[in-house]
Amino acid sequence: MILYNVTSSIEPSVADQWLDYMRTTHMPEVMETGFFLKSQLCRLLNEEDNGITYAAQYYCISVEQLEEYQRVCAPALRADMEAHFAGQYVSFRTVLEVVE
Repeated sequence: MILYNVTSSIEPSVADQWLDYMRTTHMPEVMETGFFLKSQLCRLLNEEDNGITYAAQYYCISVEQLEEYQRVCAPALRADMEAHFAGQYVSFRTVLEVVE
């Protein structure tokens, strides 16, 4: 099992709108691609620099499946996020192997 983690630091002035967008639009659209088995959204408790930080986590079967998602679906989904929140967030992505 592979965990695709997208950590985003959001400007406080748009944090509520970003969270609503993630819950009602972005994460459902990611799941509708069919590449992931489940997802969850976590808020970091030890935040720094007055940002509000979340980790969106998506589980898939293999690295190859994740790579296909990144090639086929991710560019449009990222562009939509950027269209809504340009300059108001920063994200970084990590890929983890679930060992237990």
